[in-house]
Amino acid sequence: MAGGKVYLVGAGPGDPGLITIKGIECLKQADLILYDGLVNPLLLEHVSSEVERTCRVAEGCKNRRVLKQDEINERLIAAAREGKTVVRLKGGDPFIFGRGSEEAVALREAGIDFEIVPGITAATAAAGYAGISVTHRAHASAVALITGHEDPTKPDSSLDYEALSRFPGTLVFYMGLHNLKHIVSSLIEAGKSAETPAAAISRGTTPFQKTVQSTLKGLPESVQNAGLVAPSLIVIGECVTLRDQIAWFEQKPLFGLRIGITRSEDQSESEIQQAIRLGAQPVLLPTIEISQPADWAPVDQAISHLKDYDWLVFTSANGVRYFMDRLWELGMDSRQLSHLRIATIGPSTAEALLAYRLRADLVPPEYRAEALAESLKPLATGQKLLWAGANRGREVLITELAEVSATVDKIVVYENHDVSAWNEDSLKLLETGEVDWVGLSSPSIARNFERLLTAAARAQLGKSIRLASISPVTSQAAQEAGLQIDVEAKDYHWDGIFTAIQQYAASGP
Repeated sequence: MAGGKVYLVGAGPGDPGLITIKGIECLKQADLILYDGLVNPLLLEHVSSEVERTCRVAEGCKNRRVLKQDEINERLIAAAREGKTVVRLKGGDPFIFGRGSEEAVALREAGIDFEIVPGITAATAAAGYAGISVTHRAHASAVALITGHEDPTKPDSSLDYEALSRFPGTLVFYMGLHNLKHIVSSLIEAGKSAETPAAAISRGTTPFQKTVQSTLKGLPESVQNAGLVAPSLIVIGECVTLRDQIAWFEQKPLFGLRIGITRSEDQSESEIQQAIRLGAQPVLLPTIEISQPADWAPVDQAISHLKDYDWLVFTSANGVRYFMDRLWELGMDSRQLSHLRIATIGPSTAEALLAYRLRADLVPPEYRAEALAESLKPLATGQKLLWAGANRGREVLITELAEVSATVDKIVVYENHDVSAWNEDSLKLLETGEVDWVGLSSPSIARNFERLLTAAARAQLGKSIRLASISPVTSQAAQEAGLQIDVEAKDYHWDGIFTAIQQYAASGP
């Protein structure tokens, strides 16, 4: 063996939460990721390495060059010989209709070290998300996994439909949508009852999953009427009837919606996960980037004089993290704050303190700067406050607390920078009206969102795309920028945005 190493990793069938822990570990340590078109791009949030998309069918890779399998094999080998750790990220499981074994053979013949990291395959995941258990002690004690799309270069089919028709269990066909009529007619001609329960699942485990249930005979017509598209899974057997009782995924409150997340990309993990938990597809639309300050000297100077302050004020979770991390880097810890009272603008900021075993002394009833200033006035009269915040923002605290002779020293512990453009895929979803909601979580984000809109995307506002604001202050900034807000959160954090969207969705058209 020579050079680097290749990991053939199963990404699961669509839901990014279905990748294994080992798969995530491989992504984090990789120098190069080669991923298939069916892999959920949200998984790439776990990597900081070079990423290349590979495609073997033009349908899933518009505007991208279609690669032959031999070309993919050569790319894996060449990168490993350069000493790189390579992850070949494949939909589902690498060895279940995924051509992973062909790649493994090519690597072995080239003397490249490799490992297989199994993934959850569509037969179990998509069926489970559709409420279909492929085995059941009362219905099926066996399951057969079958390709519905054989190698087109083979002279004859390897499938024995007579044997499949007699199989005492559940039949699961992968990639069989285009051959569905042939599959159904072949099974019935071989003796399978035309009334056997059957289902087809399109885009399984994603927010756009669609399932049709029918008899075997009626399945092709049902699929055509429902307009199902690939990737798909066909399930045939008595277990399909369990869907009537245990379907669950398609009942999530925001199922099928695309929601734009406008926070900085490296700060949006919790919002991404919340969207997924509610059944929505998050679309990354960052309008700002977060970085450490260009100059730490003012922060370091303030930290060296913490004894002079009575209050420490945070107006964002970012402020908490950057300030506390800097304290640690300077060789200090939370003991330096023992004499200070701590105020936060809201519960999310207060929650960020808990990671450092600190509790906020003051959280205002309304999560905005005006409410924080009003709550501080009777407690901080004539006192000195240190405000750890961003390089830009409203100066409400300084002006309001001056009325009670309180001194507020602001230090910049992190910087906001405007994003120059969105990625091509996210922008296209906006321009075609395929994003249902966009959450705006600060005045600056609202203004930047408007700035980044193309004419085509702006035309979709109020037509296909609705806007959700985190607070009255953000709504006002959005309206001043020419944006119409459709819903406003009652609780001024991202959970409040999601709740407002849920309430709107539940109210119906």
